Amino acid sequence: MTVKKKKASSNKLIPIHSIANSILFIHGQKVILDADLAALYEVETKVLVQSIKRNIDRFPEDFMFQLSTEEFDILRSQNVTSSLWGGRRYPPYAFTEQGVAMLSSVLRSKRAVQVNIEIMRTFVKLREMLSSNKDLAGKLNKLEKKYDEQFKIVFDAIRQLMTADQSNKKRPIGFAPWPSEKAKLK
Repeated sequence: MTVKKKKASSNKLIPIHSIANSILFIHGQKVILDADLAALYEVETKVLVQSIKRNIDRFPEDFMFQLSTEEFDILRSQNVTSSLWGGRRYPPYAFTEQGVAMLSSVLRSKRAVQVNIEIMRTFVKLREMLSSNKDLAGKLNKLEKKYDEQFKIVFDAIRQLMTADQSNKKRPIGFAPWPSEKAKLK
């Protein structure tokens, strides 16, 4: 029996920008919060959390962690609408890229698998963008150093002109020869 792969459709399940907007930087890691994942999977947050708690051994700390109460308060204060959190009583769970990948083994619906594929693609694109930004920053630093050296020459020349021997008298205006040239003529 042969397995046929579906062709990658150009009609994406979820726009990449909506996934990218869900990715936050917390504890020095790129994460997605449980409520955002639940919305992407089209399940209630409590259903997602229950599934995770049933399989907690699959989610070590580097895959998933719970925000502290203080972090949750800060996060809540940054969002204008309180309906986003819906009267939530406990801080959300944050999932790293590996945690999101592990979710596909816990949530077995077709939608969960498709959403996870799109999330993984988004993480890869973000990594590529960050890498290209690092490359660009490196090129910019090289240019700055190059031009700093070139401008150093210009600044040195300006300084030399500014500190040139001021003891020489200025040449008279007009066609009169310099005083030293007068002496040569005599």
